[in-house]
Amino acid sequence: MTIRPIRLFGDPVLRTAADPVTDFDGQLRRLIKDLTQSLDDAQGSGLAAPQIGVSQRVFVFDVDGVRGHLVNPVLEFPDEEEQDGPEGCLSIPGVYVDTKRKANVVANGQNMFGDPITVEGTANLARCVQHETDHLDGVLFVDRLDAETRKAAMRAIRDAPWAD
Repeated sequence: MTIRPIRLFGDPVLRTAADPVTDFDGQLRRLIKDLTQSLDDAQGSGLAAPQIGVSQRVFVFDVDGVRGHLVNPVLEFPDEEEQDGPEGCLSIPGVYVDTKRKANVVANGQNMFGDPITVEGTANLARCVQHETDHLDGVLFVDRLDAETRKAAMRAIRDAPWAD
């Protein structure tokens, strides 16, 4: 296992849709272990493969005592209920903005061995699953903001000490 550097806002890999996973082999299992260790090191809630420069549809999560991973996720929303609350991103350190998300999600995908799995989430887990799946589609949480809030978030990003 290796802690991998997390790519920051502006890196093109964060804006590129990831490729579906087709090989459920040792390399995928190593990737998931590296993602998990990198997430633990960063003390985040979720981490997607593109955030460490790997264009594959896989992410790991650790939310409210629920840890796991999901490969090739497909999201379903059982209702239209929404939540609005602070959201941040390991690729945009130090920037937290209230972001609207669906309150409930059902994520179908596979585990590291290719077996089908389902992750059902509410509240923070629902937010995390949606956020990480967005990463797999090349979407960042700032893209989900209304124009005025997005403008303020982009100003915060430009002023961040890590920004180029």
